[in-house]
Amino acid sequence: MRSDVNARSMPTLFSLIESPFPPDFNALYQKLGIVAERFDTARNLHRALQKQPPDFFVGEFVYGWGNNYAGANVSNLDVTIRTLQRFAPQAKVIVFVHPREEPHIGKLLELFPIHAVLTYPVSEQAMKAALQAPA
Repeated sequence: MRSDVNARSMPTLFSLIESPFPPDFNALYQKLGIVAERFDTARNLHRALQKQPPDFFVGEFVYGWGNNYAGANVSNLDVTIRTLQRFAPQAKVIVFVHPREEPHIGKLLELFPIHAVLTYPVSEQAMKAALQAPA
């Protein structure tokens, strides 16, 4: 993760990406001086949050169709965002959403402060604007 002294002062971004949809923004992150780490499971992300709070979190919204989400949780991101609120309350949350899921994103926005919602296909320009926008 961040091994040298310079990296410690650089902003960090954690992402939880579970589908093939998101574009690779690693070059953009480097250009903006952001150290990025991608997680493929929420469990691994939650462990990392306890050790180091990120400045940004990027996650994909998946509405809970007919599963446990319909009860206690609205989506796949609820537990992760609650964990972020505990360990990284300053983190800007950026959510990617597939157009078919977009009608349901409002339910997540009612529960949590979300910095930006970006609909697929997400352009580098849109991502850059989200990363540079004030809180």
